[in-house]
Amino acid sequence: MTIPLLFGACESFWPETKEFLREMVLTNSFSTNPVGVNRVGGQVAAQFQPLGFTASTAPHRLADYGDHLILRSAAADGPTVALIAHLDTVFPEQEEERNAFRWREVGTRIHGPGTNDMKGGIAMIHLVLSVLRRHAPQIFHSTNWTILCNACEEVDSEDFGVLCRAALPPQTLACLIFEPDGGNTSEFSLVTARKGRATFQIDVEGRSAHAGSQHARGASAIVQLCRVIETVEARTCYEKALTVNVGTISGGQVLNRVPESASARLEMRASSTEVFEEEKRFLLSLNGDGDLASRDAHPHRCRIHVTQLDETPPWPKNPASESLFALWKDAAREMSLGVKAESRGGLSDGNVLWDWAPTLDGLGPEGDHAHCSTHDPAEGKEQEFVETSSFFTKATLNVIALCKLLMPSSLEDQLTRR
Repeated sequence: MTIPLLFGACESFWPETKEFLREMVLTNSFSTNPVGVNRVGGQVAAQFQPLGFTASTAPHRLADYGDHLILRSAAADGPTVALIAHLDTVFPEQEEERNAFRWREVGTRIHGPGTNDMKGGIAMIHLVLSVLRRHAPQIFHSTNWTILCNACEEVDSEDFGVLCRAALPPQTLACLIFEPDGGNTSEFSLVTARKGRATFQIDVEGRSAHAGSQHARGASAIVQLCRVIETVEARTCYEKALTVNVGTISGGQVLNRVPESASARLEMRASSTEVFEEEKRFLLSLNGDGDLASRDAHPHRCRIHVTQLDETPPWPKNPASESLFALWKDAAREMSLGVKAESRGGLSDGNVLWDWAPTLDGLGPEGDHAHCSTHDPAEGKEQEFVETSSFFTKATLNVIALCKLLMPSSLEDQLTRR
């Protein structure tokens, strides 16, 4: 099983892989389009059935979302390996139509919703397993492969995390996540850690008054909120891998009235569990009296209410993820490729799986402009795309690394000498 042989196998499977990817991309699966998400789930189930996988689904706890998909290979005596992907994209059907965002081939690139994030990753899983079945059948048939596809990863991983922990035994050998690669075809970038994210709402109560004749009686909730926003935004510290971002604000009703209420929503992200917890405590400590009051004889002080809305904990650097990365780095060395470990600021299902089983992310193909549907070169805007050549190189890398993970070194040496 030489590298040229594996690369050639990837090329031979490419027409089937490409058509599978095209079928998924042409089906809108915006997170809150459950019909479309389920249709993609059906396409995925049908594509993996000839490889011996049986499908089942699990409804999300909320009716707004589609069904999670679970695919299992025939039972084997070997270890369990989980292959993780998601079915949804961030693009509503109307946006795709408005921006003529559909399957579009330009040179070595394929543009379209989900080509990079992450229908391309699902296609990569199929390509990798197809090559393993042909050229490493002992590994393929002796492994319990479990493919788990989140119906709404772009908005929620908590529900999916509960499903995965129920579906995967505690001794699961690895959770391999096929989010897009963050590097390029000469140096791939794999993910061994991700920031956590917590969201908050800030509500401020002031006191209304006539803006002209009784301005001093008013306590502006908007002004107080602006002061709070400055405080929380200043907490951002790149050296600590901590960011705080106020994303929305609202307040007041009319111009001739001192505003009595104002609100904002923010997100906080941090790589370290300690920093993450410390910042949550700080943000919640802002509850209470503000520092702005009315300027009349009976001062009224603004009141600040901070509520945490949700959180996804960090996936910190850890020995288990580093050990998996070492296998992929060793495989890359054999291919004369570069590969680096990356800690990303965005979330993935790895945030809810890393402490259940050793986890590695970024195993999908290489591309760019994820989450962008606009094609306007003059403004520096380009639609999401995937590099077709990266399928061959990255699939070969994934196959070699999986062989290192799943077989004794002596058998691996025999196989690579064939």
